[in-house]
Amino acid sequence: MINPLNWTFLFPKSAVRVASLPPCRPPRKLVFSLLGAALLSNISSAAEIELPLLGDSSSGIISKNQEYTLGKTWLQAFRGRVKQYDDPLLQAYLEHLIYNLATYSDLDNPRLTLVVVNNPTINAFAVPGGIVGFHTGIFSYAENEDQMVSILAHELAHLSQRHFARGIEARRNASAISLAGLLATLVLSSTVGSDAGLAAMSATQAFTIDKQLRYSRGNEQEADRVGLKTMQRAGRDPNAMADMFGEMLKATRYNGNRVPEFLLTHPVTEKRVADTRARTFSNQQRHYPDNAEFYIMQARAQVAMQKNPVNSIKHYQRKLAANTQQTEAARYGLALAHLKQRTYQDAQHIILDLLADRPNYLPFLHTHIEIDIALQRFDQALATLERQLSLNQNSYPLRTLQADALWKAHHYEKAAEVLAKLSQSRPEDPMIWYKLAEVRGLAGNISGVHEARAEYFILVGALDRARKQLGLAAKLVVADFKRLSIVKQRLRNIANMQEQLEKL
Repeated sequence: MINPLNWTFLFPKSAVRVASLPPCRPPRKLVFSLLGAALLSNISSAAEIELPLLGDSSSGIISKNQEYTLGKTWLQAFRGRVKQYDDPLLQAYLEHLIYNLATYSDLDNPRLTLVVVNNPTINAFAVPGGIVGFHTGIFSYAENEDQMVSILAHELAHLSQRHFARGIEARRNASAISLAGLLATLVLSSTVGSDAGLAAMSATQAFTIDKQLRYSRGNEQEADRVGLKTMQRAGRDPNAMADMFGEMLKATRYNGNRVPEFLLTHPVTEKRVADTRARTFSNQQRHYPDNAEFYIMQARAQVAMQKNPVNSIKHYQRKLAANTQQTEAARYGLALAHLKQRTYQDAQHIILDLLADRPNYLPFLHTHIEIDIALQRFDQALATLERQLSLNQNSYPLRTLQADALWKAHHYEKAAEVLAKLSQSRPEDPMIWYKLAEVRGLAGNISGVHEARAEYFILVGALDRARKQLGLAAKLVVADFKRLSIVKQRLRNIANMQEQLEKL
């Protein structure tokens, strides 16, 4: 597994080594003693939450542009502390869901960024500026796609109603602390679990808990109502929201004092479930079609969350023996578990059977190619990719697989070309820039390494380190006027970013 914060490149012949870098830290410091060093001792650099201050006791509201800038800054800080899940197939599926849902929401400018975290807990969050976070653990609790979508609709409602901006007047100077506390809590819950997350949430909100809870209940009721309308417009089952809340209450009962992270900021009660169900009473007799792809993606997420693939193999074998209604998804999960266990022949046998019934289904083709790459059958994998990309040349999952196959086949320059094109279509994906830096390093393109690393560091908020990388790149391209101009412009962009942060 690649560690994005530990960069080491070995270049052939030249023996040039790019030094390993320590964990990055976003600009500007805002230290919150409320959190306590003990709470954050397991997270590198997390004792300092570095976010700009927005709003004050007299302004009462922030602009949408300020919200967007704040969201980007918050996301940089979050990415610098929590590893984003790198599964293009699952990412593309969830992005399609949320972008489609956004077209039916009340968002007037849906500039959205979806952050997926591979964590078995129930959690999702919305941050000003169109940031939506999603834990893969939601797949384990949602019984169908509409239940999962209800969580996304709820988060979009928080964004469309601008609950953070509207809360500044209610909370006055506590707003910045609230958002920084949210960062600390989400970092903790995404890395070390819900108990620590609960402790952090309690610490950051204790000083205004009564007022915060009253305001929170109002936000939640409005988000429920607006989210239900979004689901109805999108042709989704609005009853699924109450069903999903019911699943969360079950999780609370089964876990005792271990409260699901989502419930820390989205408190669910029996009354709230009943109120939500009452609002959708007229829809209860309507039939809503199920989407079989949800169960395929659910299997993919569940296998990724299970650390021991043997347990996944047994799980899906039991489901198949019990004649589960989702036979295809169970077979796919079993194939993925075998792939993770490195029992490649078993995985391949299952995938070929699945492809016999659905020869052009992307998830099955994707895993078939993954198996070929794992078996080092690179020519076969690349041939399959070429055929599929002729039909869908802009496929993010297939292009990423193509880069992976070329990289492992030692075609470094070709892999870099693929990743460079991907970086143009997905410029805010930090893992694309990280991988691009890796393959450029292996190809001997040292100036390209520094440029790609700079983009990665920008996305995780390490602007000083990004500037340093661009400075190194500038020295290497001094004879290339066009590239030097690009590097200098990017340096000016970084200076503007820091200047904007200072004005917030």
